[in-house]
Amino acid sequence: MRRVILEILLFLPLPLAAQPILTPEARPQPITLTLEEAIQIALVQNRALERVRLGVENAKAQVREAWGQVLPQVNLSASYTRNVKSANPFAGSSAGNLFNSLGFIDWLAYNERARTDDDPTTEPISFSEFVDRQQQGLEEAGIRVRASENPFAVDNQFVGSLSIEQTLFSKTAFAAIKGAAVLKAIGEQGVARQEQVLIDQVRRAFYGALLAQEHVHVVAQSVERTRATLQETIQRVAQGVAPQFQRLSAEVELANLETQLIQVQNQAAQAQDQLKLLLGIPIEQPIRLRGRLEAPDVSRYQQVSLEDALAMALERRPDLEQFRLEIKLREIDRELTQASRYPRLSAFANLNYIGNVPDYRSLILSDPDDPFTFSQRTNNFFSRDYWNPSIGVGLRLTWTIFSGFQTSARVQQRQLALKQAELDYAQQLEQVRLEVLQALRDLEAARRRLVSQERNVERAELNYEHARIRLREGVASPLEEREASQQLDLSRLNYLQAIYDYLTAQSAFEAAVGLILPPGQEDQFKLTLQHEPR
Repeated sequence: MRRVILEILLFLPLPLAAQPILTPEARPQPITLTLEEAIQIALVQNRALERVRLGVENAKAQVREAWGQVLPQVNLSASYTRNVKSANPFAGSSAGNLFNSLGFIDWLAYNERARTDDDPTTEPISFSEFVDRQQQGLEEAGIRVRASENPFAVDNQFVGSLSIEQTLFSKTAFAAIKGAAVLKAIGEQGVARQEQVLIDQVRRAFYGALLAQEHVHVVAQSVERTRATLQETIQRVAQGVAPQFQRLSAEVELANLETQLIQVQNQAAQAQDQLKLLLGIPIEQPIRLRGRLEAPDVSRYQQVSLEDALAMALERRPDLEQFRLEIKLREIDRELTQASRYPRLSAFANLNYIGNVPDYRSLILSDPDDPFTFSQRTNNFFSRDYWNPSIGVGLRLTWTIFSGFQTSARVQQRQLALKQAELDYAQQLEQVRLEVLQALRDLEAARRRLVSQERNVERAELNYEHARIRLREGVASPLEEREASQQLDLSRLNYLQAIYDYLTAQSAFEAAVGLILPPGQEDQFKLTLQHEPR
């Protein structure tokens, strides 16, 4: 089985530009498939099923997203600002006069020390002289004061922030987690149902391709019998025991059958193409089907009552479980809307590291004992004078007290959506009941047709043998033999069609009650039925 699947995967189509031109010797070899192998390949390659599975993966991602609402939220940010021109924060206020008066304070302090000092050489001086002597001291120290329009401006500003927030209480977040989990379960049930539908489709396509092959075989046999009859008729005409029109009639009939053979061969090829499309196999990949149209157990579900079948469908149909989960999802959606009325509590921590670094980083230091003696120091870029951390922790409570009746209106909408989901479930129940009832009827009708056609084939074969014997004995005409041959062909085709109808009806019944399982999983479920006659 694995070998067959690997062979199929090797023949996946390449992009058009990358597809080589195959010579007859390099064309892919035919692959032989059984029904079980075809189902396995379809479960891997079918695009519709793969699309549904991607929906489940998306639902899983939504579950992870919902859990993210209750996990810590960590944000890191950094910024750099170059202050080309900064506004004076004290413009228009009297605060500037306060800073201008600081020079007078230094002058007053110097004069006070001069008056109280025991040194007779130190005497109080005027404010202008105080300023001149300070300027002289700066020049003697070789210090040039950098003039600035705004002494409070910082040329370069760096900010690095790390914020951590942990939700402590949020009904909305927990309701969203439950809703995402239910959405994931809905998707998984959708995959299970799609697998059942796909297996039923593969069965029908496989049986249809087998029917087309058998049709070709029946018509080919008819062509061979007609050719043999034509040869016998030619001999009889040559011997003068049969008229010429019998030969012409046989030739016309042979030509018609050969035309019919070409048509049924084309139909068989198209049936295989449809099967390959369903399996996801490249159309140019030739396949051979291994199997026969036969129904070994026509009484398998004959004693199943409608009540048993409905009970089985209620238990086994994934789409019904989808509708039940849809109701639950609507309930959670209503709960989620109601949860917006409750507060949200979270804890947070903010860590900041701020750097205010000027372009001119030279500092003027004055002697504590001599206000006219100065020195200069230059800080580096990462001096602790410019870089400072800050840490803050706390709790945050948010609560929407009044939303203009929007919450109550949304709750009402969710309640109506819940009722709609309940109505959809009730309607789906009735639809399932109808499907099961029709499937049971179709299965019983197909079984009766199969039994009838099986007996009819036996009679047609016996009638044809009698006609052949009578023709050889000369007591019957070729026309009677051809009529018997046509009746046999028609009976065999009707019998094959009856087998096909029964097999597809059986598959439809299993799909209707949810009995279809992927290959290898049939033993995981033991069917228990109360065998009651309908």
